[in-house]
Amino acid sequence: MTKFDILKQYYGYSSFRGAQEKFIDTLMSGRDVLGVMPTGAGKSICYQIPAMLFAGITIVVSPLISLMKDQVAQLKQAGIPVAFMNSSLTPAQYQEALRRAEQGRYKIIYVAPERLTTDAFIDFAQGTSISLLAVDEAHCVSQWGQDFRPSYLKIARFVAALDERPVLGAFTATATDAVKKDIVRLLGLDDPLSLTTGFDRPNLYFEVATPKDKAVYMHELIGKRRGLCGVVYCSTRKAVEAVCTAIQRRGISATRYHAGLEDHERRQNQDDFISGKADVIVATNAFGMGIDKPNVRYVIHYNMPKNMESYYQEAGRAGRDGKPSECIMLFSKEDIKTAEFFIQSSEKNEELSDRERRIVSRRDAESLEKMTRYCEIDSCLRSYMLRYFGEKMKGKCRNCSNCNRPSWWQVWKK
Repeated sequence: MTKFDILKQYYGYSSFRGAQEKFIDTLMSGRDVLGVMPTGAGKSICYQIPAMLFAGITIVVSPLISLMKDQVAQLKQAGIPVAFMNSSLTPAQYQEALRRAEQGRYKIIYVAPERLTTDAFIDFAQGTSISLLAVDEAHCVSQWGQDFRPSYLKIARFVAALDERPVLGAFTATATDAVKKDIVRLLGLDDPLSLTTGFDRPNLYFEVATPKDKAVYMHELIGKRRGLCGVVYCSTRKAVEAVCTAIQRRGISATRYHAGLEDHERRQNQDDFISGKADVIVATNAFGMGIDKPNVRYVIHYNMPKNMESYYQEAGRAGRDGKPSECIMLFSKEDIKTAEFFIQSSEKNEELSDRERRIVSRRDAESLEKMTRYCEIDSCLRSYMLRYFGEKMKGKCRNCSNCNRPSWWQVWKK
């Protein structure tokens, strides 16, 4: 089969989008890649199609169990031989998965990074032909990234322990220049093709509102969008509960998602949203990574996130089908205090030195300042966001709340 045959048979598409084909061809040639592609651009195809073409198996390192399960379920439904190995499996299930993998029954295996350094998995990997190692959410390897996970630092150690080095592919939706350099260095990418396919999502409308009463304003927004699919992000579990309950009382089908819920309830609530049983999901940032729901028409941030990377990734879950969609931020000064509290109380990474911790703390403060600036500027929101990620845009976007305000409003605000 060719890459086009696989694209059509398993994914239902007749042509590739953006840089997908370039990444696929590069990996198939044996060269490493670093792909920074916006949410909804189809990153997974870039390593899943090579996985089907390579003779050996492909290992995909993924940070979240829910993310793995969703992707594996989708691939199984498409008829692709795939499995995952993480802490959700019992010891007996894990051993059975390893046994089947050793028999060559899978083309793709999703693993949590912690699994890479276990004796059982290393023994399996050393006795197996691994053609490709794909790192999903690769920004997690960088201490400057918004989701740094020390376990990602074990990936390079795992690759070094293999008898034969596979080709490496690292993919993420958000990465500044500093994070991209970290990804290359810490994963040990060898002369990679590094492409950033562009952060602009022209179909997304961006808005920042500063209402006197967030609850009232939000209910007006959702009421006008009744029947449409939407996500509401809140910074705390308490806010999720309150906002979800208030939406439900207005007769709108809504569900909730946060880390304080039991696993089975989180899965059920997510399934209800994905299947369309619930029009709205109210969630903390625990929800969304890897969620493939194309018809989200709006994403409302009830509270400001602590950095632009988080905001871009969460807002980017709107309009993945390319149709016009809205990303609306409800901003208040209290959001700054909440974000500062989360930064100061975040779990300290023991693998960093005191000096590195101070640097990370300073970077977090700078990131929060830039996020706050986004919420307070009078100029084009899209232009500000693109500049943050190292891109330039000429003129106004005409598709954000600042660009669409009448000229008298800008004079009045000053």
